[in-house]
Amino acid sequence: MRGTDLVRYTSRSVTAHRMRAILTALGIAVGVAAVVLLTSIGEGVRRFVISEFTQFGTNIISVTPGTTKTMGGSIGVFGTVRPVTIDDAESLRHVPYVLASDPMVQGNAEVEANGRKRRVTVYGTGPKFAEVLRFSVSQGTFLPPDDPRAPRSLAVLGSKMAQELFGKANPLGTTVRVGSERYRIVGVMAPKGTVIGMDLDDTVFIPAARALDLFDRESLFEIHVLYEETAPLPEVEEGIRRVLGARHGDEDFTVTPQQQMLDALGSVLDVLTFAVAALGSISLLVGAVGIFTIMTISVRERTGEIGLLRALGAERGQVLALFLSEAVVLSFLGGLAGLAFGAGVAWLLGETVRQLPVSYSPLFVGLSLALSILIGLVAGILPALNAARLDPVEALRAE
Repeated sequence: MRGTDLVRYTSRSVTAHRMRAILTALGIAVGVAAVVLLTSIGEGVRRFVISEFTQFGTNIISVTPGTTKTMGGSIGVFGTVRPVTIDDAESLRHVPYVLASDPMVQGNAEVEANGRKRRVTVYGTGPKFAEVLRFSVSQGTFLPPDDPRAPRSLAVLGSKMAQELFGKANPLGTTVRVGSERYRIVGVMAPKGTVIGMDLDDTVFIPAARALDLFDRESLFEIHVLYEETAPLPEVEEGIRRVLGARHGDEDFTVTPQQQMLDALGSVLDVLTFAVAALGSISLLVGAVGIFTIMTISVRERTGEIGLLRALGAERGQVLALFLSEAVVLSFLGGLAGLAFGAGVAWLLGETVRQLPVSYSPLFVGLSLALSILIGLVAGILPALNAARLDPVEALRAE
């Protein structure tokens, strides 16, 4: 039997029972559509979360008080031997490959200006904050270089904060009350948006030393260290540990590279996406059962046809190939339909629900189609074997 004959015979077998073929392929289509849709959402969430963190750069190391050696998580200023201070941040500027280091304190305080009050997140930072974390200033300047231990009372407003307090008026040069202290506004940040639930535009930036006094804290929340992109990360980490270890007398701090955190986060999200794909692929089993049932019925209905083929000289392997190809064609057509439907629904969700990140993964799309073909092949093996094992004489007698 020639290959063209096999293709022609298979296509006629499928089209001879169109409704049955459509219903059989529909089971596979539903399963593939579920896999494509769920993995598109999972991949979209993964890329969204990663992009939220990478917008601050990947060549950053965070130094936080406390250690993860015994507790499994940074215990913060409450359990640390010594607080992480502004002097610590200053000392890290001399570590090899380090471009800048910036202290940060975070808290909540009431802000008042122009007869309006708001309670927002206040960040205490150094002058390198915008450079280290890739923030941009739209008006004025960021906090200027100053005595880090006794800085002037200067403040920079987030874009939303400036809009809420001053409207369209220029806030530069005016004063804002943060807590009980007054600060002169020297700049307004460009919009940054919301990152993991934190609105970075509805905030105020003041010098770190003044934020420590405002929130009555001894320790910084963390230190951001910016290093050269081509620098060997282990050497930078070791330099940070060496300098701070000498100052503290012990490693009572945690050094966390941004890249390490991104790798760990990416691994977790990849596992979740794979788990979602596995969950969606369960529905493919329904399609497999459908193909097995229909192919078994087809073999019984076409017993006489099988006997005639054998009588005309068709070998068992050729009969096996005929029925396997039919099962594969049904599953392949169902897989294509499922891909189209799943991709269409995913696109529609992405266009109508902007808050839901959707992104196609070529890997999972290809795997879902390959899996549908494999399922068709496996589900059709037993019926095809039964067809190939039929005795030609008995098969013709059944006709």
